[in-house]
Amino acid sequence: MSELINNREVDVPEQTRRQAMLKEIIKELHAGKSVDEVKARFAEAVGDVTVAEISAMEHSLMTEEGIPVEEVQRLCSVHTAIFKGSIEQIHRSSKPEEQPGHPVHTFKLENREIERLVNFRLELHAGKFLKNDSGEIIFKLLEDLNLLLDLDKHYSRKENLLFPYLEKYGIYGPTKVMWGVDDGIRAMIKAAKAELSSYKGNKEEIGEQLAQIIQEVNEMIFKEENILLPMALDKLTEDEWVKIARESDEIGFCLTAPEQEWIPERSPEPEGAAFSAEEQQAGESPQGFIRFETGLLSLRQLETIMNHLPVDLTFIDENDVVRYFSHGKERIFARTKAVIGRTVQNCHPPQSVHVVEKLLEDFKAGRKDAEDFWINIKDKFIYIRYFAVRDEAGRYMGTLEFTQNIAPIRALEGQKRILSE
Repeated sequence: MSELINNREVDVPEQTRRQAMLKEIIKELHAGKSVDEVKARFAEAVGDVTVAEISAMEHSLMTEEGIPVEEVQRLCSVHTAIFKGSIEQIHRSSKPEEQPGHPVHTFKLENREIERLVNFRLELHAGKFLKNDSGEIIFKLLEDLNLLLDLDKHYSRKENLLFPYLEKYGIYGPTKVMWGVDDGIRAMIKAAKAELSSYKGNKEEIGEQLAQIIQEVNEMIFKEENILLPMALDKLTEDEWVKIARESDEIGFCLTAPEQEWIPERSPEPEGAAFSAEEQQAGESPQGFIRFETGLLSLRQLETIMNHLPVDLTFIDENDVVRYFSHGKERIFARTKAVIGRTVQNCHPPQSVHVVEKLLEDFKAGRKDAEDFWINIKDKFIYIRYFAVRDEAGRYMGTLEFTQNIAPIRALEGQKRILSE
């Protein structure tokens, strides 16, 4: 995809003229003029203004005109009303992907906020840091990086909701490459944050890290909006976009959220119809019963029991296809219904796929029946267990993933023999 990144053509003189006019309008607002007083001039200047141009203008105000970032942020509440109204009037479209709540609209909405964060706040504070590495500016950079880590939700929705549908259409290469870059960006942000948290005077090194983060984040936005999202719009059906929109809440949103629920002009499918017959296959019927060797449960009872277990369960069949996951109140790792029917290799970042494949190979060959991992995530101690599932004859039927936060268990001491109050 890299060969497409630099093919950007910009009418520089026109862009410069427009930015100069927009800058004057903001300065007039800064000087005390009302929104109504500058509307006419704004209409003249706006043309086919983009959010990127507005962002460049605001950055120029801070770096070249010397207006403090806090003042520009205060002005945002005034001029955003003008910009938003004008942009919507000029670019109003009947296309579903340009309607609030559509997943593509939401991805782009988040990208504008990410751009604002990295190209204004982070870049401004990084520049100040290189001149004066005071504790105050280090604190501001840590704040910026903490906010930027929120893009994990943006990337997770892309990886766990959008990628599975593209793979159904045979598109694997771009998704794997992009997932790897996403993980690289995540790692860079965490590394820069760690360096700043234990700052040892390596100012130039950290400055280079921050510059690389800004560049990589901007390039990812360009790849998404010029390669990934157009490709997805070309392939996915409206019903598939509805499913993605419905499940997005489970992962969350980055720095902003959809203004409203997206409802297509036609009536969408009922909730239960949003998934294929294969995805709904979980027993004899929604109202049926399942007879076990040790008892009889209704399908509803069984599903409720599974979702009440204090662990996350995922089952992968003998063909490495995800067939089921439990859906408790507080899942440790994001799962969405889009992963059902997806191969497990495509549910993991590229750099960890070889571990998954080796584990499954050992299970299938009978060399192992279980494997354990444990990791720290913030205040959680995550215990991840994998079990080979075999029938009475020893034939491999699949793999069960069992994930639990055992931090509270590790903290137990002594004994408890009475009921809690």
